[in-house]
Amino acid sequence: MLNRRRLLAIGGAAVGGALILPEGLPAASTTAEVPRSFLPGGGHLSGHAVSANSVRPAAAVPAFSVEMPIPPVLQPFKADPDVDFYRLPIQPANVNVLPGLQTPALTFNGGFVGPTIRARTGRPVSLTVGNQLGEAANVHLHGGHVAAIHDGHPMDVIAPGGSRNYLYPNTQQGATLWYHDHSHHTEAEHVYYGMQGFYIIDDPAESGLNLPSGQYDVPIMLRDGLFGEDGSLLIGGDEPRNTILANGKPQPYFPVAARKYRLRLLNGALHREFFLNLGGATMYQIASDGGLLPAPVGRTEIRLSPAERTEIVVDFSRYPVGSSVVLGDSGSGPVIRFDITRTASDSSRIPSTLRALPALPTPTAVRDVRLLFDVSDPNNPLGTVNGNPFDPNRADVRIKRGTTEIWNVTNADPADFEVPHNFHMHLVQFRVLSRDGHAPDQDDLGRKDTVLIPPTKSIQVQATFGDHLGRYVYHCHYLEHSQMGMMAQMEIYS
Repeated sequence: MLNRRRLLAIGGAAVGGALILPEGLPAASTTAEVPRSFLPGGGHLSGHAVSANSVRPAAAVPAFSVEMPIPPVLQPFKADPDVDFYRLPIQPANVNVLPGLQTPALTFNGGFVGPTIRARTGRPVSLTVGNQLGEAANVHLHGGHVAAIHDGHPMDVIAPGGSRNYLYPNTQQGATLWYHDHSHHTEAEHVYYGMQGFYIIDDPAESGLNLPSGQYDVPIMLRDGLFGEDGSLLIGGDEPRNTILANGKPQPYFPVAARKYRLRLLNGALHREFFLNLGGATMYQIASDGGLLPAPVGRTEIRLSPAERTEIVVDFSRYPVGSSVVLGDSGSGPVIRFDITRTASDSSRIPSTLRALPALPTPTAVRDVRLLFDVSDPNNPLGTVNGNPFDPNRADVRIKRGTTEIWNVTNADPADFEVPHNFHMHLVQFRVLSRDGHAPDQDDLGRKDTVLIPPTKSIQVQATFGDHLGRYVYHCHYLEHSQMGMMAQMEIYS
């Protein structure tokens, strides 16, 4: 029988859930082995399996015993006057996540957090991706305004041994985006095993704001994982994903100077929410998914659901050299310890104004979108949008290019199942107008492309569909939900 426990396992906030798939979809392994087909020639990443019963406790690695790395910045192999050219292989690798152990992973360029691509507003990026797995895969630039052929549509995949080129025009304002696999039916496993990284658009329009930059501008990917005793990642079964990772390391420390830092925070987990705080100290939010806010907002806690990004400025000069401050999660405890190890000059600032949001155009249509599970077969629940599971041959809505629409998006699952959803729209950023008819939350500020919806609740968003034609998806970004069918297509026409 489908009960609250089972639906929580599909992707609730409190449980690090099992991956329960309807018949006909490939189930993830509950052993430490990455599924055979993911590897060239059908091979395994590890030579032996670890039973899901043999799970490392969260406390197996002492807190703050490893240093948090910063993902390396990928360098272009060629730069023409008008475009930068990059190569990014998809490949299996053994990575060092837990001290003294090797973790088999699926990676971009060999890193458990892929390399950061730093683009520039107005300057295109050409990205050639080669797939060295034994499984089809692809790349989606999450938050990118790109042509449909370059969006990383779930059905537009790179065959094993193949390659393809993605073109990102970077015509949007500066923002913290990210790239990840989006191959349908395997997106959750691919991302969980490591296929994700930062894509940061630097905007010359921000230069006059004098925000922290260079080594003081730090991207941090937060996620969780469940590990076997040999260090292998487990999808889960009934076990919660009990280890919190920051840039691929468990509860790390990070040395900082006594000055201001710009921290770009991304929730790269499949379904964990983070409630981030500095022990009551104020942090200044300056940006959300789609770039800068109109003005900094002082916060003592920030909620971050999967795929959401936030940028904060923290002034570590408030603390003496030799002291520490912890970024914590109110649900799971310490996440990162920042150690103030030195002094440094600081000419950066937190300006009183950042970047005004454009006026909202008059909407031309209003649509209703309902995210819910079809539980008519209790053993095989299906994710649906407006009652339908994803069908790549069906356009669920058709939208005229250049128009503006309001979407009322509802989490239609019963309250007693306590299963949240978070809504993500490809192609565009949107603005949150309201929550259940009330003002948006502080976590809804600015340009958004992903937003959390608790059970039985609704949000109202407004988006303008400019620039590109073709089919794009919108879905729940609890990737286990979209993998089960909670995804639909919009077709933009001229």
